[in-house]
Amino acid sequence: MDGDTANFQRQALTDWWCSPVPGLMVHARELHRLGPANNDRLSAVRVALSVAVPGLFLLVIGRPDLMMYAVFGALTGMYGRNETHQLRLKHQVQAALFLVGGLTIGVFLSVNHIHSWWLVLVATLFAGFGSLYADSVRLKPIGPFFGILALGACASVPTHVAFTTAVLIGAGSAAFSLMVGFSGWFRRRTWVAGAGRDVPVFRGPQRQAALVRAALVHAARYCLAVGTAGAIGVLSGSGHPHWAMAAAAVPLAGADLPSRVHRGIHRIVGTFLGLGIVAVVLFPGPLSPLQYFPGQTAVVLAVLVVLCQFPTELFMARHYGWAMVFFTPVVLLIAQLAAPMDPGVLVMERAIETFVGAVVGIAVAVLVRAPRSRVSS
Repeated sequence: MDGDTANFQRQALTDWWCSPVPGLMVHARELHRLGPANNDRLSAVRVALSVAVPGLFLLVIGRPDLMMYAVFGALTGMYGRNETHQLRLKHQVQAALFLVGGLTIGVFLSVNHIHSWWLVLVATLFAGFGSLYADSVRLKPIGPFFGILALGACASVPTHVAFTTAVLIGAGSAAFSLMVGFSGWFRRRTWVAGAGRDVPVFRGPQRQAALVRAALVHAARYCLAVGTAGAIGVLSGSGHPHWAMAAAAVPLAGADLPSRVHRGIHRIVGTFLGLGIVAVVLFPGPLSPLQYFPGQTAVVLAVLVVLCQFPTELFMARHYGWAMVFFTPVVLLIAQLAAPMDPGVLVMERAIETFVGAVVGIAVAVLVRAPRSRVSS
C-alpha cells in the first residue's frame, strides 16, 4: 500500500509541476502577486524603529561594526505583528529567546574560531531543535530561519568585542523591540488574565502522537536541508556556507508543497534582485551613494540598513520575494560593516550560495513526505 501511495504521489507531483497552467504558470503568477494588506505599515514602522535606534546609537559611539548584533536582536519586532499587545509581548519574548540564542551560539563559535564542518554541524542541530521550538510555540514568521541566519552570520565574522558585550548588544536590542511592540498598550491598558497564544492542543493520545510525529519529520527536513546545503558550501570552498544553510531553510516554512516551492523561487529571485541593489551601493559608479559621501562609508551603510528594514517588513507577509529584495541588502551591508570584503566576491558568493541552498530546500520538501500520507494509506 505504501508503494502504491508513493507512486501516486510522485505522479501527482509530476503532473502538478509539468502541467503548464497549474504548475509553472502558477509559479510565474506568484512571483508578482501581492497578498492582501493587513496593517503592514504600522508593523513596518515598529520594526524599522527597533532597528534604527540601537543601530544609530552604535553609529554615534563609533561602533557601526557591531550593528549586526543589534539588527538580529531587533528582528524580535517582526513577530506577533497583528496580535493584541498582551499576546504580542508573549510572542516576541519567545522569539527573542530564540534569536538571541542563535546569536549567542554564533558569537561563541566566532570567538573560539570554530568554522567549517563544526559550523555546519552546530547549525544543523540548531535547525532541528529550532524547528521543534518554533512549531511548539507557533512562531510567526514561521520556522527557525532567522535564528539560523543569526547563528551563521555571527559565527562567520570576527568578533571585535568581548563575548558578553556582543550578546548584550543583541539582548538589549531585543528588549528595546519588546518595548516598542508593547508601547501601544499604554493607550488602552487592557490585560486579560490567562490569555494565551494559539499553540497546539493535544487532545487524546492519537492526536498527540500525530502532532509529535509531524513535528519530528519537519525537524528532520530542516536538519537534512541545512546540513546538506552547508556540506555543499564547505566542499565547494565557499567562505560563507551559512548563506546556503539559511537559504535551504526558507522553503520549508511553507504550509504545503506548492507554497514551499514558491518560497524557494521567491528566495532566489528576490535575493538576485537585492544583490543588484547591493552592487549599486558597493561598486564604484555614479549611482553609488558612497561616491557622494567620501570617508563616510560606515555611516552610509548603516543608514541604508535602517531604510531597507522598513520595506522588508512591509512586504514580508504579502510577498516574500519582494521582502527579500530589501532584506538582502540588510544582511550583506551589516556583514560588510562587521568584516569588509571585496564587493564582487561578496555578491557572487551570495548568489551562488542562495541558489544552492534554495534548490536543496525545495528538493528536501519534495522528497521528504509528511507522516500524514503514510497514515492515510
